[in-house]
Amino acid sequence: MYTNNYVIVAIFVGLGIFLPVAALTIGKWLRPSKPIDPKLTTYESGNEPVGEGQIRFNIRYYLFALMFVIFDVETVFLYPWAVAYKKLGLFALVEMLIFVGLLAVGLLYAWKKKVLQWTSI
Repeated sequence: MYTNNYVIVAIFVGLGIFLPVAALTIGKWLRPSKPIDPKLTTYESGNEPVGEGQIRFNIRYYLFALMFVIFDVETVFLYPWAVAYKKLGLFALVEMLIFVGLLAVGLLYAWKKKVLQWTSI
């Protein structure tokens, strides 16, 4: 009985690998391939590329993105907890208060380091 479950999982894993590889391979065979110099240049909305292709961004972009991800993941953990709160009891409440407290400490740390201030460059 358990072997049957593993066979089903193996079939889905095989299909999950085979179908994208097959689609990409068939697409490569069917598409036209005539490389010329204008096709190999970087496309910038029809304009000629100017300057370096790689530039440095302000670290604040990454810090804001990281802060967003952290607090977005918090909501992912809070929602199921809130739905099942009555079944979980006091232990889950204490556990969630510790979790939210750690996130609050992280927010205060970011606030003290002035990560949340957006100033122009």
